Amino acid sequence: MSDFWAVAPQYLLPKLALTRLAGAFARARCGGLTTWVIRRFILRYKVNMAEAAQSNPASYATFNDFFTRPLKPGARPLARADWVCPVDGAISQIGPIAGDQIFQAKGHSYSTTALVGGDAALASEFEGGHFATIYLSPRDYHRIHMPCDGVLRSMVYVPGDLFSVNPATARGVPGLFARNERVVCVFDTPHGPMALVLVGATIVGSMATVWHGTVNPPRLPDVHTWHYAKRDTKLRRGAEMGRFMLGSTVVMLWPKSANLRFNPEWAAARPVRLGEVMAKVTTG
Repeated sequence: MSDFWAVAPQYLLPKLALTRLAGAFARARCGGLTTWVIRRFILRYKVNMAEAAQSNPASYATFNDFFTRPLKPGARPLARADWVCPVDGAISQIGPIAGDQIFQAKGHSYSTTALVGGDAALASEFEGGHFATIYLSPRDYHRIHMPCDGVLRSMVYVPGDLFSVNPATARGVPGLFARNERVVCVFDTPHGPMALVLVGATIVGSMATVWHGTVNPPRLPDVHTWHYAKRDTKLRRGAEMGRFMLGSTVVMLWPKSANLRFNPEWAAARPVRLGEVMAKVTTG
């Protein structure tokens, strides 16, 4: 079966309705039912609760509390590197940006302009640069952390579809990450600008950042930008910057001038962990 036909039913699913329903349950305090669902989820996805700050499923009042659970101190030490991995997950794709085109999967690419919500000036900062796309599976830790020190410049909410973002869907849905709902966070770093994009998906109830709180819901009908240049919002390397309430994908963009060289062990489908070496800055 081709990848298109494998994902074709998603075009027919009431994805927004399913996402709203899942989000409502994830926020609800349902006592024993919530605990039962959490236990089933742990078994189904083999979630490692030994590294969670609270390992007892009954200690979580809501499913969202469980899904965004913090880890024990020291569970993810930060490597000595210019750029560290911001999440637990698996690499979808990494590599150079070909002009303004980001590689998604065989036969599929999308533009930086589309990804950031149509802002051609912002997209031009990353022309010919580098990108990394990391998929967070249901079993992963779902908080996102800073890969290096950064000063927040802006945040853009981009409305869109809610397709799944698993590897099969990435192969079967053209421009997936530039058509799904997403939140684009732009930082100025010691190595130049960086965009960190949180991509939503089916059943992703909401996305949140530490400086704004919950971004969605409500789901705005149009692209909306918040500017932070005058607020001097600084985040240190390794600090939490956001979270998914039910899993998804992050896409990172860097300019050519960042002189970035990825960890040579990084390749598509490789599992990665928060804090490990992602890339270094080269000179010359």
